[in-house]
This record gives sequence, C-alpha cells and structure tokens, in this order.
Amino acid sequence: MMSSAAATPSTLPISNPTPPAAAAAAAAPVATPAFRLFLSRLSDSVQRSLSNRCPWSELVDRSAFSRPESLSDAASRLRKNLSYFRVNYAAIIAAVLAVSLITNPFSLVVLLALLAAWCLLYLFRPSDSPLVIFDRTFSDRETLAGLVLATVFVLFLTSVGSLLISALVAGSAIVGVHGAFHVPDDLFLDDREAGASSGLLSFLGGTAPSFASAAPAVIATARV
Repeated sequence: MMSSAAATPSTLPISNPTPPAAAAAAAAPVATPAFRLFLSRLSDSVQRSLSNRCPWSELVDRSAFSRPESLSDAASRLRKNLSYFRVNYAAIIAAVLAVSLITNPFSLVVLLALLAAWCLLYLFRPSDSPLVIFDRTFSDRETLAGLVLATVFVLFLTSVGSLLISALVAGSAIVGVHGAFHVPDDLFLDDREAGASSGLLSFLGGTAPSFASAAPAVIATARV
C-alpha cells in the first residue's frame, strides 16, 4: 500500500497564463463608442446643414449682380446675403481652406498630427488609462496643458497659422464681395431666416445646434 502510494505522482496545479497582448486588451477600456457617437452627431449636423443650403445656381446668377449704390446699401446686401447663403458661404470658406492645405502638404500633415494628438491623448482617451511616456505618468491637467502649448506653437509660431489666416481672409473676401454685389431677393429672406435655426451654423442666429449642445456630453462620456 505504501509503495503504491509513493509511486503515485502528485498532482500539480496547472495555470494557463494570459498572453500579454490579450491581458492589455482586456484591461484597457476602449473609447470607441464615444468616438463613434462623436462622428455620428457630427455627420448628422453636417447633413442637416447641407440640406438648408441654397441652390448654387442662385449664388452665381449673373442677372442678380449689380453695383451697390452706397456703403450702407452694400452692408445691407451683405447682411441679407449672409443670412440667406450662410451654408453656401461656409462651404466656400471651407473649400478655400481645403485647397490651401492640399497645396501645402506640410501644413496638412502638421494639422492632422495635432488633431490626432488631441483625440488620442485627451478627448477619447479613457480617464482610467493614464498617459505614460518614458516611464512617466502624466495627469489630465498636464496632458491638456501640453496639448494647448503644442496648439499655440503650431498655430502662432509656424507657417501653419499664417496659412490658415490667409485662407480665411481670402475666403471671407470672396464672401464679402459676393454679398455686397449680389442683389438679395426679399421674397425668400423671411422663410430662410425662419429655418436658419437648425444646422451646423445655427449658432449665428442665436440657437445652438444639436451637435454643439451634445459635444460636451460626448467628450464627458469619453473622459469617464
């Protein structure tokens, strides 16, 4: 009996170690839902705004252009055209910005890198996943301060800022000249102003868009 008991090998506990990659994936929460919600709300807001745009044929109708009689007449036309063509004008300025960035690849890459840094390091980084760089842990306040300093440096101390300002000035000049020389049709202004409370640029009319009101909630969801 004793010999048989001694011959029986003892049973050892067997553990299946979890691979490091799988453990990291299971431990680190992912902020993908918040990012998807952000993109969904942004897409809905852009689609609502584009649905409120005026036909481009009205914007380029040659018969509607004439020289303003005075500066007050030009200012009145510009004010009415800004209310009526607000989405079209925003698209024109965005197109000027896009062309400026595409023709300057360095500025485009820098801005994309800055945007990626904001999204990955702050906006959509889970709050329980601290930022660690070179074995040093950075708090949310330190991360935010670093991103703000990087943004200020990029926008004001490099050629990127001058490029953006030049594009905005050029786009605004195009909008200003068009608004001053285009004779507004008063028959449609009231309807346009009544429906201007919705869309991406509705904050210009005094009512914040749904995306702008929901953006803090989305960011808060990403940070929790």
